[in-house]
Amino acid sequence: MKRYNLKLILVLIGVLFFGIHSAYAQTEGEYLQNGNDSLKQGDFDQAIYDYTKAIDVNPHLAKPYDNRGVAYAQQGFLTPAIADFTMAIANDPNDPEAYNNRGYAYLRQGNLQRAITDYTKAIRINAIYVKAYNNRMLAYYRLKEYDKAWEDVHKVEKIGGTFDHGFIDALKQASGKDK
Repeated sequence: MKRYNLKLILVLIGVLFFGIHSAYAQTEGEYLQNGNDSLKQGDFDQAIYDYTKAIDVNPHLAKPYDNRGVAYAQQGFLTPAIADFTMAIANDPNDPEAYNNRGYAYLRQGNLQRAITDYTKAIRINAIYVKAYNNRMLAYYRLKEYDKAWEDVHKVEKIGGTFDHGFIDALKQASGKDK
């Protein structure tokens, strides 16, 4: 009889424990949303925590890696940012934003060729991705490949996108061209 009571008590404790635990467990979507809210507020450490929890719940999603990479990059931690963008791409190779974000991290590191490669991949996925064109034209500008930068300017204009006119003035001066 005592043995039966002990088993019953252990079963009830287990049910109670797992019931309480599951009541407080969050889904990857909830962690992702919390991370997004923290990222918007500039609380990068909290955002990284929440994105990490989302990844713990479901490591096969791309967005938590991509967003955590953004949070790392905002803090200047480019190596873990690039690692996260790479994982986002592995989980969703058709996400132009992840390529663009990784390209921007490479740009900040000074690895302009890798940045251009990623921007080009983003553009292949989404031919009207103005942000990737703008970033790629900046990389070309830094490499002093002004003709290629101008090509991207013309593509952005054709798409109907906008760009920084201060950049265009600098490109005009550096290239000696007026479009």
